Amino acid sequence: MNRTVFISIGSNLGNRKAHLNQCRKLIDQYVCRIIKTSSIYETRAWGKTDQPDFLNQVIQVECSVPAVDLLEKILSIEMDMGRLRKEKWGARVIDIDIIYFGDEIIASNQLIIPHPRMHERNFVLIPLAEISPDFVHPLLKKSNEQLACESSDRLSVKIFKD
Repeated sequence: MNRTVFISIGSNLGNRKAHLNQCRKLIDQYVCRIIKTSSIYETRAWGKTDQPDFLNQVIQVECSVPAVDLLEKILSIEMDMGRLRKEKWGARVIDIDIIYFGDEIIASNQLIIPHPRMHERNFVLIPLAEISPDFVHPLLKKSNEQLACESSDRLSVKIFKD
């Protein structure tokens, strides 16, 4: 069964744009077919702010694998691209998060979907609202556009121009 899945990707080390391009290519080739991509946005680091700015993007994919299998595949891509998990919210070559997995609600030790903090982060909300403004968060019962408008996150998110 195919599901519409939204994935957030980000990078703040090295050639950030090249890392996003490589990540999209790997996801499209080995995981799920990409249907739509947001613009690339530049954002100051969230949580741990003494690090380089991030480039972020949201992609929409069609996916037929279970959510836990998708998680394994994206963790493998992160590892293959050189992601090191040294500290929470630390700088990273690539960060890949499942935001929505269709309208499913999943709460396990491995995975929580919808992403538990997505509604607090403009770097997710703004690109998400760009490509799917009317998609409704299955727990909060608000559209992506509504969540973006109501966000209390004050970090600037601007379209990246290289």
